[in-house]
Amino acid sequence: MDKICEIPIEKINTGEHSVRAEITTEDVNGLTSSIARIGIVCPIVVQEDGDNYLVVFGHRRFRAAGLANLKVIPCIIRNDSVSQIKEISFAENFFRANLSPVEQAAAVKDVLETGAMTVEQVAAGFYRSEHWVLRQVALLDWPADVLAAVHAGSMSVAAAGNLALVEEDTYRSFLIRNAVESGITARVSAAWLQAWRSMASPEEAITSEPAAPGTADMPAVPQAPCICCAEIKRTDSLSSVLVCGNCINAFRNAGA
Repeated sequence: MDKICEIPIEKINTGEHSVRAEITTEDVNGLTSSIARIGIVCPIVVQEDGDNYLVVFGHRRFRAAGLANLKVIPCIIRNDSVSQIKEISFAENFFRANLSPVEQAAAVKDVLETGAMTVEQVAAGFYRSEHWVLRQVALLDWPADVLAAVHAGSMSVAAAGNLALVEEDTYRSFLIRNAVESGITARVSAAWLQAWRSMASPEEAITSEPAAPGTADMPAVPQAPCICCAEIKRTDSLSSVLVCGNCINAFRNAGA
């Protein structure tokens, strides 16, 4: 049975095993108040690091304990192998924390790359297919601006997946702004992707990556967002007008 030890908080460091991208003060305000009143009920798990210790899991409790000005923390010391530590950390953080899709994908990639779990084991743990696991890893190769929108909860993974295939940075940024401001479905972003591809040369269009299985059928006529109202229209009903970014913003503000 694991032994619980009281360890001075200054001898504990956060370590490298937190799955979450960040833990803010707001995330642990309620927990901090509880710990200040009754202390830490469930010990955190640490591993030895020379004369100090690293948190394996319990990062939110550790952060809250610091904010509550605790001097010592009840801990369980584990000195498992690196792969075992990674698997423990993965299970603890994923099933107890509300991870964003990007954090979830990063956690999946981490346990696979370290050898802590196989693709089959991760799939079984999530009750998903092995193909789903591989798509999680591939998600992290999306452009940074798309990942930022998904992580912030501004866009669904399904809708973002289409915009991730838009390789022109400026145009993709324009589409992301419209998506965040107006909210879009995967079908709409698929139409935006088709409109962008329709502007490419025939050689580029026929060699572009096909849509993922299960993606909704795209309209036969390309569609794109109006620069003024952001509504999706058939491209044959839109006019080609050369307008600068300042004027676009002025049009939108005037109609707000």
